[in-house]
Amino acid sequence: MLEWHLYCIRFTGRAKALSTRLLYFHLVLSDQFGRYEQSQGQNDKGLNDQQCFTCSTNCSLLLLSSPQTGYLILIAAMLVARTYCDVWMIQNGTMIESGIIGRDINLFKKHFYSYISVIPGIALVNNFLKLGLYELKLRFRERLTKHLYDQYLEGFTYYKMGNLDNRIANADQLLTQDVEKFCNSVVDLYSNLRSDFVALRRPIGKMTVTEQRYEGEYRYVNSRLITNSEEIAFYNGNMREKQTIHSTFKKLVDHLHNFIFFRFSMGFVDSIIAKYLATVVGYLVVSRPFLSVSHPRHLHSTHSELLEDYYQSGRMLLRMSQALGRIVLAGREMTRLSGFTSRITELMKVLKELNAGKYERTMVSQEKESGSAEKLVLVPGSGQVTNRDNIIKFDHTPLATPNGDILIRDLTFEVRSGTNVLVCGPNGCGKSSLFRVLGELWPLFGGHLTKPERGKLFYVPQRPYMTLGSLRDQVIYPDTYEDQRRKGISDQVLKEYLDNVQLGHILEREGNWDTVQDWMDVLSGGEKQRMAMARLFYHKPQFAILDECTSAVSVDVEDFIYSHCRTVGISLFTVSHRKSLWKHHEFYLHMDGRGNYEFKPITEETVEFGS
Repeated sequence: MLEWHLYCIRFTGRAKALSTRLLYFHLVLSDQFGRYEQSQGQNDKGLNDQQCFTCSTNCSLLLLSSPQTGYLILIAAMLVARTYCDVWMIQNGTMIESGIIGRDINLFKKHFYSYISVIPGIALVNNFLKLGLYELKLRFRERLTKHLYDQYLEGFTYYKMGNLDNRIANADQLLTQDVEKFCNSVVDLYSNLRSDFVALRRPIGKMTVTEQRYEGEYRYVNSRLITNSEEIAFYNGNMREKQTIHSTFKKLVDHLHNFIFFRFSMGFVDSIIAKYLATVVGYLVVSRPFLSVSHPRHLHSTHSELLEDYYQSGRMLLRMSQALGRIVLAGREMTRLSGFTSRITELMKVLKELNAGKYERTMVSQEKESGSAEKLVLVPGSGQVTNRDNIIKFDHTPLATPNGDILIRDLTFEVRSGTNVLVCGPNGCGKSSLFRVLGELWPLFGGHLTKPERGKLFYVPQRPYMTLGSLRDQVIYPDTYEDQRRKGISDQVLKEYLDNVQLGHILEREGNWDTVQDWMDVLSGGEKQRMAMARLFYHKPQFAILDECTSAVSVDVEDFIYSHCRTVGISLFTVSHRKSLWKHHEFYLHMDGRGNYEFKPITEETVEFGS
């Protein structure tokens, strides 16, 4: 009777544990998940129930789509299979214990050998469950990461998040670490409630080092994107950067797939040795004083005394403590998941609004301008932009920073192809701001701007951006090799571009166009600036914005570069303090830093300023 009572307790406990697991997992995948976020959302002004519901729904769709569905089915099947295994082991274990307590050696041997025979099958079920959990985490992370990057690298969202909107301060951490922790927490929410798995104890240092190296590379390409977001935005290189990030992430994913299957194979062996073999040894040790009739310990013991001695080890208390521990872990996991969900929800909300043209930023108070003849009301995006070839025209356009700081109240001038303009003035007067408006990185606060489409404008910064990749990639960025072939530009023509800026020796030194280096370190400051000019010759835009881009280049090379731009029909907007460049321009735009400007032709009477 006592044996049957214990069996019922065990079976009921297992059933409750399984029900709890399935309930928690169902809550994660359904809209009920948003209710768990309510307490967290009440303390976060950026979130509400609707946003949490949207986030959980979107994540559920990502998790439930193929091939994740297959792993969900695998996990469900393995849970059911393990439940049957648990029930069988309880029944078989009870019979083994009955044989021990009743001193029936035949009954003991029958069920003891049955237990040994099914150990490999039970170990396989447990490790298939591990495999499903690990793969589900990784595939959920893979899909959610790609989903977020599709929004993050749409247009100039990656630039706007760091430079126009001040709600997200660490997009790189959100897109890498927090996404990983969120996905792990979603799956671990119910996996922490399952029976304890034996931890892997094999030496896997080499694979761990490789994993960390790939994780480091993945975070590095993300930090490069943020550090160089303005240059990449001017180059319109978002699609190329997406390829780089996805390529780096794929290496990490492939390694983690291999790591998961490695842990599956090692876990299968470890389960047999560390878990079930230990049970076999335990049965053998415990059975000796009971099965040996002449053993002095129970020479005169009654049946009740044998039962009392056998069960006084406190196995039920141990099981209860393990169950309580899993419940505590589940509560802690729910709290951690709540925090991750808040961050991912905020990220998805900001990405959606930025892609819709909305941003939030602390604006400069305009009360100090109340004494002006006319107060200028700034509304981001209220200006009109018209795309038209061979002309750049500002028509009564206020030049202001995204936070509302007015640099020039009314900017009006017109430049047509074939005319070069020198832009000058003190630091902070608005030179770079002008180019950011031209590049559509900053919103237009009014007026009318006529300009070519972005592909026909090219920006060459003082600090050129060198992409990850080959020597060819440095010249054709953001194009790919396929884009180069589609344009019909041969490698010989690329060689001529390098020769034009006196970089032909680099190709000879590296041996071929496909050599991969860390070009930010390999090339000197002047070589990087000349490489950026070779890139300009490759793209041949209608207009080019040269922002102190030859400051580290000798005067004779600089003179040839500007002459060649005129030869190939590239009109220039140049920011420079060198007097030697005035002869290459027909107009100058001078900003004094106090809200005034003048746009005039360069004549013999023009006073050249600079060094």
